[in-house]
Amino acid sequence: MGPRSAHSGLHLRIWAAEAAGTALMVLAVVLAAGLTLGESSPVAQALPGPGARFLALGAIIGPCIALITVSPLGRLSGAHINPALTLGFWVLGRVSGHDLAGYLGAQLAGGLAGALVAAALLPTAVADSIGGGVTHPTVSTTTAVAIEAAMTAILLLVVLGFLSRPRLARWTPLVLAPLLTVLVWLGSPPTGASLNPARSEGPALAFADTADLWIYLLGPLAGALAAALLWRTGLCGAGPVTAKLFHDPRYQCSLRSELPAMPCNA
Repeated sequence: MGPRSAHSGLHLRIWAAEAAGTALMVLAVVLAAGLTLGESSPVAQALPGPGARFLALGAIIGPCIALITVSPLGRLSGAHINPALTLGFWVLGRVSGHDLAGYLGAQLAGGLAGALVAAALLPTAVADSIGGGVTHPTVSTTTAVAIEAAMTAILLLVVLGFLSRPRLARWTPLVLAPLLTVLVWLGSPPTGASLNPARSEGPALAFADTADLWIYLLGPLAGALAAALLWRTGLCGAGPVTAKLFHDPRYQCSLRSELPAMPCNA
């Protein structure tokens, strides 16, 4: 095992892990929304107001995503579980063209699968009270796109900051939990705090409510693209040593990495 370049080819096992991780993420988001924001939810009723409910929502989502990154699924695929992050890593040369297509397809399929499972599990009244977890802005569309872009850029820049230092890379999941908690808390009132095209696409398709979906495709992708291009200038430091949010050398890796990694065809 040793450092390796991004590897082209069909990585079906890795893509399947990415799809499953994304499905779990969307399922967790929608169920958490039902628990903290849903009608007749005892948790929602016990919290003093919208601010506390959004904080509780973030406090559930952040650790759930961190747990996905350190799970066997995350250790295999790298747990991008977000097309915006994969796009950013591709701009930085850490993801091959094959994996860009494979990851994006897996993430969008996983997002829809997770939303469909959530729709089956949630009581109809609860699902209706949270709009199926579909993201809609309460601000102008221009402002919503800007907010989603800014929050996604912050997310990617923090991730790249940790992944650019070998000693910090393994601690990326630890910083994700509080970071996502704060972003969800602050971003939920104006936009629903998606930061993730797959997170918005799944519920929008599952609940047939796609009116504002373009905002949550354009905003996060634009933010990730801007952050990656900024990083490429070298102003932020060296490039990431891995494209996995939790790098485990015992797992296959098709992404460019300066850390020891098992070959993807092992």
